[in-house]
Amino acid sequence: MDLKYGEIIHKMTLEEKAYMMSGKNTWETVDYEKYGIPSMVMSDGPHGLRRQAGAGDHLGLNASLPATCFPTAASIANSWDEKLGEEIGAALAEEAVTMDVNVILGPGLNIKRSPLCGRNFEYFSEDPYHAGKMAAAYVRGIQSKGISACPKHFAANSQELRRMASNSVVDERTFRELYTTGFEIAVKEGKSKSIMTSYNEINGVYANENKHLLQDILVKEWGFDGFVVSDWGGSNDHALGVEAGSHLEMPGTGKSGMRDIVRAVEEGTLKEEILDQRLDELLKVIFATHQATAEGKGTTFEIEKHHELARKAAEESIVLLKNEKNILPLKKGTKVAVIGDFAKTPRYQGAGSSLVNPAKAPEAILDIIRESGLEMVSYSQGYVRNRKPKRKLIEEAQQATKNAEVVLIFAGLDEISESEGLDRTHMQMPQAQNELIDAISCVNGNIIVVLSAGSAVEMPWFDHVKGIVHGYLGGQAGASAMLNVLTGKCCPSGKLNETYPYHYEDTPAYAYYPSKERSSEYRESLYVGYRYYTTVKAAVRFPFGYGLSYTAFSYDNLKVEPDKVTFTVKNTGSCDGAEVVQLYVGRESKTVFRPVRELKGFQKVWLKAGEQQEVTIAFDDKTFRFFDTRTNTWEIETGTYHVMIGSNAEDIRLSGDLAVAGTVEEGGYKEAELPHYFTGAVKEIKDTEYQALYGKEIPDGSWGKEIHMNDAVCQLNHGKGILGWIFWGVLTLLLKISQWRGKPSLNVLFNYNMPIRGYAKMTGGFVTMDMARALTEMANGHRIKGTGHLIKACVKR
Repeated sequence: MDLKYGEIIHKMTLEEKAYMMSGKNTWETVDYEKYGIPSMVMSDGPHGLRRQAGAGDHLGLNASLPATCFPTAASIANSWDEKLGEEIGAALAEEAVTMDVNVILGPGLNIKRSPLCGRNFEYFSEDPYHAGKMAAAYVRGIQSKGISACPKHFAANSQELRRMASNSVVDERTFRELYTTGFEIAVKEGKSKSIMTSYNEINGVYANENKHLLQDILVKEWGFDGFVVSDWGGSNDHALGVEAGSHLEMPGTGKSGMRDIVRAVEEGTLKEEILDQRLDELLKVIFATHQATAEGKGTTFEIEKHHELARKAAEESIVLLKNEKNILPLKKGTKVAVIGDFAKTPRYQGAGSSLVNPAKAPEAILDIIRESGLEMVSYSQGYVRNRKPKRKLIEEAQQATKNAEVVLIFAGLDEISESEGLDRTHMQMPQAQNELIDAISCVNGNIIVVLSAGSAVEMPWFDHVKGIVHGYLGGQAGASAMLNVLTGKCCPSGKLNETYPYHYEDTPAYAYYPSKERSSEYRESLYVGYRYYTTVKAAVRFPFGYGLSYTAFSYDNLKVEPDKVTFTVKNTGSCDGAEVVQLYVGRESKTVFRPVRELKGFQKVWLKAGEQQEVTIAFDDKTFRFFDTRTNTWEIETGTYHVMIGSNAEDIRLSGDLAVAGTVEEGGYKEAELPHYFTGAVKEIKDTEYQALYGKEIPDGSWGKEIHMNDAVCQLNHGKGILGWIFWGVLTLLLKISQWRGKPSLNVLFNYNMPIRGYAKMTGGFVTMDMARALTEMANGHRIKGTGHLIKACVKR
């Protein structure tokens, strides 16, 4: 075996090599001065660095160094601007090297299978092509400074509930086309030096020890040559993970992980040559990134410059959703009433491990609105976060709007509504906000709702307001960016990264999300988001890719060629602006079921008023392909394809056909066996049809009577042990208190969703796997036997 660092590796003992496969602590890898191996530092950072100032705690929740808080991934995805993604990535890396960070743990690009996923604010899109292109841009930007990006969470990680104790049951075609394609683009086009596995099982095998995922797909098919790191606490069987292609379990597990690997080598279940290979692959990145951080030691980043970039990013990402009678932009001197607690205390980022300590105090609308040229005649709080409607506040808000020409209501989702470790249970905004908007519409007809939220919401008040502007989670400079859009200093150009259905019940995964017990069955298959709505012709509030502008654009002169499509876009309005043009491809087939259209390209085009431009979008290897489970590879079905150019997934402006000579004549699917998959009517798929698609028996995901090591703490009330019941009761109470306070406690949420074996992976070696087994026995009511084994394990440790 050809090892780049073989000279070092061959000098190391088995124990030393095994020790390097786990972290030294929460954020750093093991270093060996005698071998010249430095430590590599990792940090959360999808939209801003979370480099802890002091000692790292097991969840990374202690105070972090000040860093620029950029808009979240869900926000930036609305820009559809790959160049902007690269700029943000480069800025993140500039800050990382000043903080001695070698690896930024991001971007996150899990598919938004459901609008309820608590972490959707961290993810780009419901579409894998869109998500992959934006992620690749971030990766290129980050790695342009010599450090490593780390796309996450690989793969099929779609829910936060019991995320460490769930099994994603998904057919291979859906898995490849929807849930790994984004990562493929990030790896192949971004050349990512690392990747983070997800917590969940994929068809019964944990992602971090899934050889099909980590070897067959990641290495052999995509050519990945970096290192694989577990999500924090996501390593199950460490030796099996190393054998399958994982390199590093985090955080550090003391010498517990080392012993697991040494034992596996000695027992012959893990070849030492494979361990050497994994170490060599890890060392390549450690040494490569160490040079960048060494050169950045003692330097600082330009706070103001990065703040300006954060503002630019927010401006490009704001989406104008409604503009009745052109109420926007607001003219200078317009008398406005400002309503809503979000105007005073902004909601500008998500909650959980991505929480950033902003380098500059986050802007608030109330503090800067007078600089915008608007005349604020009144302010009223309107509602209290995470509380029921208060009649007094609503009446005060009504009174405050009576002398205003326009009412600006700042609303959306509060902090407890979307967080790591916690999925939403509905798509509604807080009732206090909905009632406030309804009440104000009774006294003033010129209402503009300014939304702050990281994912889709229902809008029962839609018909009662004239304007809706969505800032998503706009980062530390989001307020000034929003005012620039409201006043016309900036023409809105953002377009939605996800569909907004009228009601949550309209979503394709409604009956399947989240998992009822252990199995999360992806019965909706390919029909996620717009793929479902456009196929079944379901009406939605706002389609994927939707966004209004203060100007208008026309499309013309479509030319479809074998390798590309060209057309003309013209700005027909009176102000400069940008249009996001979208390429969709579809095909009607009797042997391959497909959505009616799928995104296969996009481009953001900047045009001055009256200007026109010829746009070319090249086809690539993903334009016509489908994953063929017969050959276990990508194929192209011979036939005629519909090529569509749209302003969004439903507004198709130009279309043409193209005959394509494929690699197979037919796809092998039979409509009689999969009738609902051919029509897209997937909301109530029966077992027989799903099993025909899945290709094997559907696993029984129901919880058994016994508690196992990989069962979550939130399941302990199903066990026979009184200690398990008490622990479950305490955590459930703490979770309810956290929800009542309106501030998510990641510590509580993490423990609530964590399996028992997780304590052996998150305590720095204080709890060993043998101790976790003993605790499992106690959870099943075997107190005496379990206590004895626990004492024995403590002595052994």
